Amino acid sequence: MRRPTRAPLRARLRRDWQLLLMTVPALGLLAVFHYAPTLGNVIAFQEYNPWDGLLGSPWVGFAQFERLFTDPRFWSAAGNTLVIAAVQLVFFFPIPIALAILLDSVMTPRLRLLLQSIVYMPHFFSWVLVVTLFQQILGGAGLFSQLLRQNGYAPLEIMSDPDAFLFVVTSQMVWKDAGWGTIIFLAALAAINQNLYESAAVDGANRWQRMWHITLPGLRPVIVLLLILKIGDILNVGFEQFYLQRDAFGAQVSEVLDTFIYHQTLVTGNFSAGAVAGLVKGVVGLVLILLANKLAHKMGENGIYRRA
Repeated sequence: MRRPTRAPLRARLRRDWQLLLMTVPALGLLAVFHYAPTLGNVIAFQEYNPWDGLLGSPWVGFAQFERLFTDPRFWSAAGNTLVIAAVQLVFFFPIPIALAILLDSVMTPRLRLLLQSIVYMPHFFSWVLVVTLFQQILGGAGLFSQLLRQNGYAPLEIMSDPDAFLFVVTSQMVWKDAGWGTIIFLAALAAINQNLYESAAVDGANRWQRMWHITLPGLRPVIVLLLILKIGDILNVGFEQFYLQRDAFGAQVSEVLDTFIYHQTLVTGNFSAGAVAGLVKGVVGLVLILLANKLAHKMGENGIYRRA
């Protein structure tokens, strides 16, 4: 079977110029805030001094990489980042899927809209407010501790216990962003042909069977796509949430790559070390996306992209 021939480039430009014009603002934002700053990664190969600038700072080759890879603080931050990302991938990623299925099963449109508004709302809270709320509830002087004191029990110290750190940060992320994560899955659920559910019900399939054989297969392409993006973003667990709680829990469990880069650059002034850590993080994320996309192709999914 012959592949259809593509129209010449000039014809495609004449046909789609309106669509291309709409992408100009987005491309401008990418160029100014992403691609142009990427050129600054050159300081990873210099002993960068802000007073001397890019041209005046001496070149040191891969010396900065050697320093980074021999720094135990970097490996500790990388290990904490991977552990936190793995826990969030296992315990956070499935929750928006289940929540979207539950919201989609609500028959009354008004009730569904009300529930969606409630679960979306925490996403718009700042991490400062989220951490403060958890501190007021689970902290040593929080609500639960006061109730325990009134009943003769020892107060809780969850918000300063290093062993509870993973539980706390994962709970915070679930409460804040699980509802917002349902938006894409609700859109995917709306695209599933409702006749499939009616046919399955006529054939005697119960609710669980319809969900297993219709709902989940309909969501699978979106799940695979978001999972690939999540794997590629596995080293970006966040900054503000961990920076705000670093002193309370201790750097040994709460130091992640983003806070490590912050302290290497803005606190100690070693901009080259921060650039090296950021560059390594970006390269690892790119490799993970490519590998995950390749694995998705082998499983029969489109993934993020597929070669023509």
